[in-house]
Amino acid sequence: MKYLIAAALLATTVVGFAPIADAAGGCGRGYHRGPYGECRPNVVIRRPPVYVVRPPVVYRPAPVVVVPRARICPRGMVWYAGRCRY
Repeated sequence: MKYLIAAALLATTVVGFAPIADAAGGCGRGYHRGPYGECRPNVVIRRPPVYVVRPPVVYRPAPVVVVPRARICPRGMVWYAGRCRY
C-alpha cells in the first residue's frame, strides 16, 4: 500500500512540474495574444483565386467602301477644280 501512495505522490509531483502547453495564451478558443498582451481573434485572410480569361475574338465586318460617282461633263468641257470648265 505504501508503494501505491508513493507512486501517486511521485506522479502528482512530476505532473505538477511539467509545463502545460497553452497555445491560446489564456484567451480562449479562436483567439491569441497580441504583441502587447491583448487577446485578438484568429483571422484567416484568403485571397480570391485569379482566373486568366482570354478576351473574346471579335470579327468585325469589312468596312463599306463608297466610291463617289464619276462627274460627267457635257462635250467640250472638263472637270477641273470641282466643276465643269471649258
